[in-house]
Amino acid sequence: MSRPEDTLPPDLFYNDPESRKYTTSSRIQTIQSQMTHRALSLLSLTTSSLILDIGCGSGLSGEILSQPSTSGTPGGPHTWIGMDISSSMLGIALEKEVEGDLFLADAGQGVPFRPGTFDAAISISAIQWLCNAETSLDSPMGRLNRFFGGLYASLKRGGRAVCQFYPKNEAQKKMVSQAAVKAGFGAGLLEDDMGTKNAKTYLVLTVGGGEVGDGDITGVVRGMEGVDVLDERRRNARDGKRKRGEEVKGSKGWILRKKEQMERKGRVVKANSKYTGRKRRIQF
Repeated sequence: MSRPEDTLPPDLFYNDPESRKYTTSSRIQTIQSQMTHRALSLLSLTTSSLILDIGCGSGLSGEILSQPSTSGTPGGPHTWIGMDISSSMLGIALEKEVEGDLFLADAGQGVPFRPGTFDAAISISAIQWLCNAETSLDSPMGRLNRFFGGLYASLKRGGRAVCQFYPKNEAQKKMVSQAAVKAGFGAGLLEDDMGTKNAKTYLVLTVGGGEVGDGDITGVVRGMEGVDVLDERRRNARDGKRKRGEEVKGSKGWILRKKEQMERKGRVVKANSKYTGRKRRIQF
């Protein structure tokens, strides 16, 4: 059975009939509710917050965000803003008169909000759509980089995001995680009902800042490795290169070595002086 994201782009797949079918399905409503409550529990919000709902669709998750605080929705009711690429889905949300503000936007082109706008963000069953390129001028990694870069900027320091998605395979799961780490997030993957057809994958993200530990998700999901581990590996690899005598690009040693290489190739280079490799002052 083919996956929806492999057939058409989301704005074409979720046309008027498909959007209404999705919204009125009792099965989908139940699954969406369960995953939204799970995402909220991973956000660990204790007070009413401003939340971005990425791929908000017809507002099924938004209706839960708007509910008063209960054991299932701690900290609510929340104020929320939703963005989605399907005008048909947003049209149904408007018909339902959901309480959130709605934006028609493609997450693969970024998150169109001012830096530090949101306390938190959720995304239910949307991120896998970014793993397909719709034109030869685009790429899945480019779309993921723009999305996570914009999401990171839009969240306040110490903020969190939880993105539930359906990865096609381990390679796609890794690609999504790497894009989040590249954007600066502390990140880790959690899988519920692992190994079953009902498996749900959650990407838990944190923005460093505030109190110590805000950038470490190991306290959010027990037993799960956070991005701090991945970051440490990258730092060790970088420091290892420096220990082996490899100059940092742009340093004086790096410049001198490059000039020597050019001279051996018969190129004309400027003579070395006390100013070689010196940082220039910013001129106003």
